[in-house]
Amino acid sequence: MPSKKREHPKEKVELHKRNKHRNRYNFKELIKTCPELTSFVAPNKYGDESINFFNPEAVKMLNKALLQHYYGIDYWDVPKGYLCPPIPGRADYIHYIADLLAAKYDGDIPKGKKIVCLDVGVGANCVYPIIGNKEYGWSFVGTDIDEVAVNSATKIVEENKSLSSNVTIRLQENKRNFFQGIIKSNEKIDVTICNPPFHASAADAMASTRRKVKNLTNKKVAKPVLNFGGQSNELWCKGGELKFVQDMIYESRKFGASCLWFTTLISKESNLNTIYKLLEKVNAVEVKTQYMGQGNKISRIVAWTFLEEKQHKEWVG
Repeated sequence: MPSKKREHPKEKVELHKRNKHRNRYNFKELIKTCPELTSFVAPNKYGDESINFFNPEAVKMLNKALLQHYYGIDYWDVPKGYLCPPIPGRADYIHYIADLLAAKYDGDIPKGKKIVCLDVGVGANCVYPIIGNKEYGWSFVGTDIDEVAVNSATKIVEENKSLSSNVTIRLQENKRNFFQGIIKSNEKIDVTICNPPFHASAADAMASTRRKVKNLTNKKVAKPVLNFGGQSNELWCKGGELKFVQDMIYESRKFGASCLWFTTLISKESNLNTIYKLLEKVNAVEVKTQYMGQGNKISRIVAWTFLEEKQHKEWVG
């Protein structure tokens, strides 16, 4: 006997107004597009059709269905254990980046392959290039330090005609670099995006997952399964998010003339003051912060540029 049916808001108003995922998942429509999803969908305790979000295979199949249904992707897969990110949050980042670019184009969102976006840490899933290309027609350069991730992202690009002429995947051979060895001489990048590793160690990542499972289920689990997956370099790095972003900011100075905007997600609000001070130290000309909300989680995008207003106008023509 299901629990009393919950009342759901008609829209997830915390998501960006152009986000295709503001409404609840329509599993009937998703199954029409992706029949493989069928076996993972069942009524939850409230009687609503849903999937088991603690099951990595179910989450992966939901992502595949969403990418097929909303973004016209023919082929999509990720190797076992690699990050399988929530699609609505990834879409939000792309839409806010479109707003950031529009501010320099008299309020009009620039579209088409002439806009080049560099995804630092594209991952095996290649989700940001998929959404950005489908929504706005942008070109993408996706980079990663993991050869398996690069091979997976490359296969996704090659198997989808809509991506094959608009997305390039490059292996970052030096794990300490972000842009060096990736941005080519005379190459112009309109915006960089990045979802940094959040945790400072594998132990921190596991402890965080335990807390999340306990909060959602009220049960203690010694070795929880990462429902969204993730390799070590996707989830944590020495020094955590703050050290990662600091290193990125320092390196971005060398490419200040090659890029209109640098951006990154910041999960921990406590990191912002340190990041702002560093951006002032490296003489960033303009810094912007955009808050985003997905459910109970709040994150933010920090964007910076080394170009003066006159250079911005020359850039956009």
